Amino acid sequence: MGHIWADIELSNPKEEALASIKVNALADTGALMLCIPQHIANQLNLEINSEREVSVADGRSLKVPYMGPIKINFKNRSCFVGALVMGDEVLLGAVPMEDMDLTLNPARQTIGVNPNSPNIPHARVK
Repeated sequence: MGHIWADIELSNPKEEALASIKVNALADTGALMLCIPQHIANQLNLEINSEREVSVADGRSLKVPYMGPIKINFKNRSCFVGALVMGDEVLLGAVPMEDMDLTLNPARQTIGVNPNSPNIPHARVK
């Protein structure tokens, strides 16, 4: 199985005059959060809300800035999230993907809106 990438748009809803940023993000179902590099946080003029401790693949624990809010747009979907500032690429984790009701197709290496709810995101809240 290969990697699945998504063209998303990131913006700062607190500063609507700032231009949004279009990025190619790695859709990572093993990550919960949106992760962005420092230069994206700088361009969006995001504020540090707190620090978070994260565990990385090699077992180390790191403290990283948690910033936001960030608005994510993908096709006809959007959501508002916070982001962990770390790494050198944008990772789209499970929380924003669930919030926008997106589906992954590993065989085709594509991401899209849920075909069962093409016009509006569906959330299960039972």
